[in-house]
Amino acid sequence: MSQDLLKTPLHDLHIEMGAKMVPFAGYNMPVQYALGVRKEHIHCRENAGLFDVSHMGQVRLHGESAAKALEALVPVDIIDLPSGKQRYAMFTNDQGGLMDDLMVANFGDHLFVVVNAACKDQDIAHLRANLPSDVSLEVIEDRALLALQGPKAAAILATINPAVADMVFMDAAVMDLGGVECLVSRSGYTGEDGYEISVPADQADAFARQLLAHDDVEWIGLGARDSLRLECGLCLYGHDIDTTTTPVEASLLWAISKPRRADGERAGGFPGADIVLDQIATKDVSRKRVGLLGTSKAPVREGAKLFDADDNEIGIVTSGTFGPTKGQPVAMGYVTTELAVLGTEVYAEVRGKKLPMVIEKMPFVPQRYYRG
Repeated sequence: MSQDLLKTPLHDLHIEMGAKMVPFAGYNMPVQYALGVRKEHIHCRENAGLFDVSHMGQVRLHGESAAKALEALVPVDIIDLPSGKQRYAMFTNDQGGLMDDLMVANFGDHLFVVVNAACKDQDIAHLRANLPSDVSLEVIEDRALLALQGPKAAAILATINPAVADMVFMDAAVMDLGGVECLVSRSGYTGEDGYEISVPADQADAFARQLLAHDDVEWIGLGARDSLRLECGLCLYGHDIDTTTTPVEASLLWAISKPRRADGERAGGFPGADIVLDQIATKDVSRKRVGLLGTSKAPVREGAKLFDADDNEIGIVTSGTFGPTKGQPVAMGYVTTELAVLGTEVYAEVRGKKLPMVIEKMPFVPQRYYRG
């Protein structure tokens, strides 16, 4: 089994550091290290955590009409994305469903796109099929991707290049880090301040060791990455959002740029636009993604059915765990629209028992992105 799995450029370092490796999106990935998931989670919230996210897809789009071409595939403003800035985007299908979520950075002479590992091949095929002939797509195979996250991330990375401290949330820049040309964005998927760093694969091991030499930096595996993003209300593609879910159902309206909405200067024009814009206008959806806080100590996992006080089935949990920072079970899932009201008590079925949960505002813990 493990022979068939792909390896990131940092695979040997994970083994050396005692990581427990698991299959994930076709890769052999670290799920946890010696600290364990809970302590890794808390370490990232209090200090700085280092994540290997090299399994993600990295792509460059070249050509004068690259922004226009990409904008035709997402409900997001790409044409006016300033140079040196990054934006969250989503590929939609003709039914308005979500094919993937992604990050797009404008590096001036090209767009840099990061897609999810499990969707990488289909996303690249989708781009190839829809980009005009004057836009070229370059799949980056020779770079690793690292995320340094947590309240001490900026101070630590600034010891290598002080200029990183001047970046704010969603800034993106080509930077020299210890003599290595890296693509750096001040972003991440933990809710903490931090950076994502695309580094040449042959320099990734040395760069990771340079960061790990700081006492405040620890490797963080997929287990804590999941609990960190869930506490901060961030979706995981293939679990909380998928091709059967529209951005409106997924409560991702904040990500649909004003210029692409019905009254915007470039309204619609993306796959499934008529459906999505109609849902925004009429608010006519049968279900909504909500945050759920458990009032008992037992975690509620993905797949648990949700019921109302009269024992009617009303939805399903799509992600769930015990939130180490929150100190209680956290989850997100879908419930019928009329019940998607803050403060509503619902019941999750876990091993035959109905555990009470309350619909709560997300994020469950404050997001601490650095905005200057």
